Amino acid sequence: LCFFPKDPQVYFHENLQHFCFFLFQITAKAAVIFVTLQYNVTIPATEEQSAETISLYYYGIKDLATIFFYMLVAIIIHAIIQEYVLDKINRKMHFSKTKHSKFNESGQLSAFYLFSCVWGTSILVSENYISDPTSLWRDYPHTLIPFQMKFFYILQLAYWFHAFPELYFQKTKKEDIFRQIVYIGLYLFHIAGAYLLNLTHLGLVLLVLHYFVEFLFHISRLFYFSDEKYQKGFSLWAVLFVLGRLLTLILSVLTFGFGLARAEDQQLNFSTGNFNILAVRISVLASICMTQAFMMWKFINFQLRRWREHSSSQPQSVKKKFVSAKGKTSRKERENGINGTVTSNGADSPRSRKDKSS
Repeated sequence: LCFFPKDPQVYFHENLQHFCFFLFQITAKAAVIFVTLQYNVTIPATEEQSAETISLYYYGIKDLATIFFYMLVAIIIHAIIQEYVLDKINRKMHFSKTKHSKFNESGQLSAFYLFSCVWGTSILVSENYISDPTSLWRDYPHTLIPFQMKFFYILQLAYWFHAFPELYFQKTKKEDIFRQIVYIGLYLFHIAGAYLLNLTHLGLVLLVLHYFVEFLFHISRLFYFSDEKYQKGFSLWAVLFVLGRLLTLILSVLTFGFGLARAEDQQLNFSTGNFNILAVRISVLASICMTQAFMMWKFINFQLRRWREHSSSQPQSVKKKFVSAKGKTSRKERENGINGTVTSNGADSPRSRKDKSS
């Protein structure tokens, strides 16, 4: 009775309610870290802005929890698109195993690239990055960024991290796993680098540019799988791919070799997020140039392989026409009783075999 001044059962229920409420508060606080963006700063608005205050964001260690949560969301969305869209099309088209995997890859990536292009372009327009190219390096470091900008980078990192477990879920072939890991790793390396080095303005422009070219490639491949005679999209993609690589190099050289190189503050400072020193600029520019060179090397090999396949198919088509013409002559000879017995259905004629196959 000294320990329980009230009825023991009532005392137990009251404390259970308090404990549940306390547990709910802890769970809600933990859920906020995973769902909402962290590290926001409220800044008073200027005279030119109608809003009273502006909320800007910077990055921190808690962003890993947010990235993990949206990585799980990306896995769920990936499964929904696969089951309710791509699998239904695959069943109708009756693709082979190779085309089936490539169709799924292009279907998923084209949806992601389209979404990212539209969203990224809206950020570029709303923040006036397109009308003012000097914003790519002006007022560096860009430690404080708007909500849309940070959410965009969080979702980009979450999507490409989700691609690792998808290698297991999609049962990727062993010979393709290394290629996919390199592919995913390059995206994560450059996106995380732009995010951590406070180069979000330049990173956003280059991502939108790259995603638009990649979207055109994957949507062209989807049309190609439905109709193998469709080649116009690949021709346009080839031109835009080269222009995209050239424009990427131009913007990178302007930013690191012209804009940031002439900035007044060129001292490494982790507290302010300033990484504008010569070693960092050379390293980042070198990584961008090496990536563009690697992509151009893959592109040239891809085009040479297509050219060889196209050139090797032409002699075969000419040979088929020659054989058809020869078969037509031999058929006349047979009808005239020359070189053997005449068949009623003409099965020995290559021309008739071609007609039957068609």
